[in-house]
Amino acid sequence: MPYTVRPLEAATWDVFAELVERNNGIFGGCWCIGFHPERGQPGVDHRATKEDRVRTDRAHAALVLDDAGLAQGWCQYGSPAELPKIKHRRGYEQDAPPRPDWRITCFYVDKQHRGQGIARAALEGALDQIAHRGGGLVEAIPEVTAGRQAQGRFLYTATVELFEEYGFARVRQVGKHAWIVNRVVAAPP
Repeated sequence: MPYTVRPLEAATWDVFAELVERNNGIFGGCWCIGFHPERGQPGVDHRATKEDRVRTDRAHAALVLDDAGLAQGWCQYGSPAELPKIKHRRGYEQDAPPRPDWRITCFYVDKQHRGQGIARAALEGALDQIAHRGGGLVEAIPEVTAGRQAQGRFLYTATVELFEEYGFARVRQVGKHAWIVNRVVAAPP
């Protein structure tokens, strides 16, 4: 199936919102703010918060659109200031790696479209968008799945194996199956 990858921005907000609404707010109404500073604050409207961040260029993602123009998935990325909340913080900070320029924190693929290459297209799109924003050191904290059966709902950070296919190297293990991975993304000449 042919996919188009577009940045999450004001012009694509409605397509993103339709995907989230079609999937009941994603993860119980997260609206993909789980890694933003607003997570856990009382009274925060997740949808309104995400929309404001998108419209003010403080939330970034690579949206994957199908041939009908519907979003079927995304890969969220941003600076550490934009995405300060991370998985396995205690393990991460015990021997913190070099501060990244960018973090890739979250993937989502519509339940009806899993296993069709959308996460792969989203990661490629995110890396391309990062390159066009100046590149730099990119980190993520995905899960190792080789040799074990992992439930899809826990793979919202994708897999170490997928990141390794795109040149990421394991830095350090920070959870039972979670690893910090990173690589440098060059800006286009």
